[in-house]
Order: sequence, then structure tokens, then C-alpha cells
Amino acid sequence: MTCIANFFTYETTKSVVVKSWTIGVINRAVQLLIISYFIGWVFLHEKAYQIRDTSIESSVVTKVKGFGNYSNRIMDTADYVTPPQGTSVFVIITKLIVTENQVQGFCPENNLRYQCTSDSECKKPVSITGGGILTGRCVHFNATFRTCQIQGWCPAEMDNVDVPVMLEAENFTLFIKNSIRFPLFDFEKGNLLPNITAEDIQKCHFHPLKQPFCPILRLGDIVKFAGQNFTSLARTGGIIGIKIGWVCDLDHSWDHCIPSYSFSRLDSVSEKSKVSSGYNFRYAKYYKQENGTEFRTLMKAYGIRFDVLVYGNAGKFNIIPTLINCVAAFTSVGVGTVLCDIILLNFLKGADQYKAKKFEEVNLCKIYR
Repeated sequence: MTCIANFFTYETTKSVVVKSWTIGVINRAVQLLIISYFIGWVFLHEKAYQIRDTSIESSVVTKVKGFGNYSNRIMDTADYVTPPQGTSVFVIITKLIVTENQVQGFCPENNLRYQCTSDSECKKPVSITGGGILTGRCVHFNATFRTCQIQGWCPAEMDNVDVPVMLEAENFTLFIKNSIRFPLFDFEKGNLLPNITAEDIQKCHFHPLKQPFCPILRLGDIVKFAGQNFTSLARTGGIIGIKIGWVCDLDHSWDHCIPSYSFSRLDSVSEKSKVSSGYNFRYAKYYKQENGTEFRTLMKAYGIRFDVLVYGNAGKFNIIPTLINCVAAFTSVGVGTVLCDIILLNFLKGADQYKAKKFEEVNLCKIYR
């Protein structure tokens, strides 16, 4: 019965005025701190009074210009840019290891790991090498030593030779055309701002301080802004990120929504790896002889891959998040009262007297007698 009686009780707030400088200062300081946090951080910095659209829609078109001299050949964009469609991810080839006139057939493996003296050494559990499939035979590579025979494209590739680097690529220019849209607000804009003219496009080069909105970027500058050395990067290959940020406050005019550019190396972890550092890939060009025999030229390409990454969000005033955060602010002010009660009930002299004043039990049955 006691439990049931305790369940059917009612509690109401009782106001107790405590005249104490210590508690008063703590209470007002906590309230001031909470109000300052909501005004300064939540509303002004984080703009919690806005509704935000983070689902940015973006398209990127790129064009590279410049001529390079590589192995006594003049290289243009059709030679060193892949893929050629002008996408947001593309590679500038800076070094090539070429293996010409390969045909399908049998030939000795040129990797010294497959050096042998008898056929038994060429019958390994894993029969695939870098150049082809092992036949199980040990054949002469030259007059000095023998290697395992492979079946595949012959002669086998030798990818450990020293070849020059196309350093002219440092002065190539990159044109970026970026269009974005925030669907929640039906807001569209591009990085070609209205004040940029055709003459500006011909003359300007991007600089984060002097010309931060020029869409023409010099490749050497991009690598430098990413904190890398162009010569070493062109020799080993690597991946550079070009980040275009759109953080827009749509409570302001259309002109205030502008892009910001930043640069970084995206494969910085693999750069330190002893197993696979840098960036390279292989591709081939196929031909046919007059008798119908197919042959190819295999190329191992080292280059700098550029990834154009677009991110952003937009915000605009909305009454719903404003009301929610205002209610949260007013509710949080009560934290000061809770803290002061804890101090009064547990740490200050006269805690028992305060407890007696604050918590009082009233029995209506005794009152009505």
C-alpha cells in the first residue's frame, strides 16, 4: 500500500531565494556562458538558423594545353593526356618505357629471378610471370646465362631501364570548367565568374592570392601548391587532388557564392611505400603486318594523375531550425540552476537548511482535519 500511495503523489516546483554572492555569480556566469555559446557558435558560426543542402550536383570539364619534347619527338595533348575526353580525372604522361614489335610466341624471360640451369627449375607452382606463362623449359637468354621460357608477347618487356622525363610538362596549362547546382534551392553557378572576360582567360594564371578565380592553372604551380617537387613526381608518378569548394550562404546575393581551390597529394601514403610507390600503368598500340600477323608496341607510362574533386553545401534561412535552436538555447540556460543546486546541496555550509527549505512534504489529509 505504501508503494501505491507513493506512486499517486504530485510534485511541484518551489521557489527558494538564496542570497549568496558565490551562488549568484556561479549562476549568472553559467547562464552567460551558455547564451554566448549559442549566439557565437551555434547561430553566428554554424548558422543554425539555416536549412542546408549538402547534395551538391557537379560537372567538370578539363582541357590541357602545351607541347613537350620527348625522345626527339614533339608531344601534344593527343600524345600525353589520357583519357582524352576532358574528364575530372586525367593523367599527364611524363615518362615512357617502350617495348616495340611484340608478337605472340615463345621467348626467354628477361627477369633475373627466372635465371635457370635446367628445366626442373622452371616448373614452379605458380606458372605465371610478369611477361607470360612459363612453359617449363630453360633456354638461352644470351651467350652468358639462361632463363625460363615463357609463352606470351615476345620479346618480354624490360621495365627497369632508365629513360628521360618530359620536364616541359611543368609549364603546361590546365583549364577547368566547373558547374554546380544545389537542388534544394534550385541554385546554379559555375567557376567562370561574370567578371572574367575572354581576354582574362588568355592572360591569367591561377594564384591563391593574386588571381584566386582564374580557371587556368599551370601544372607546375598545382604540384607546388600541393607541397611536392615536380621533377621527382614526374619521374615516379603520383596522384594530385584539385579540390573546388562551394560553401554558399544564400541569404546573401548570388555574387557572394564563389569557389575556393585547394591542392594536395592523394597518394601520400603509397609515396613512402617500398613495395609500390608512385603511379604508372601500361597500354598498347596494335598493328598488323602484310601477312596478317598481329604485333604491338607496349608502353609502360609514368605520369601525374589529377583528380578534380568538387564539394560544398549551401544554407538559407528557415524558421523551423531557428525555432528548434532557440528552444534548445532557452532550455540549456536551466543548466545553471541544476549546477547551483548541486553545489548548495552538497558542498556549501548550511546545506541541510537549504535542503529543508527546498524539499517540503505536504499531507493534505492533515491539512483538512
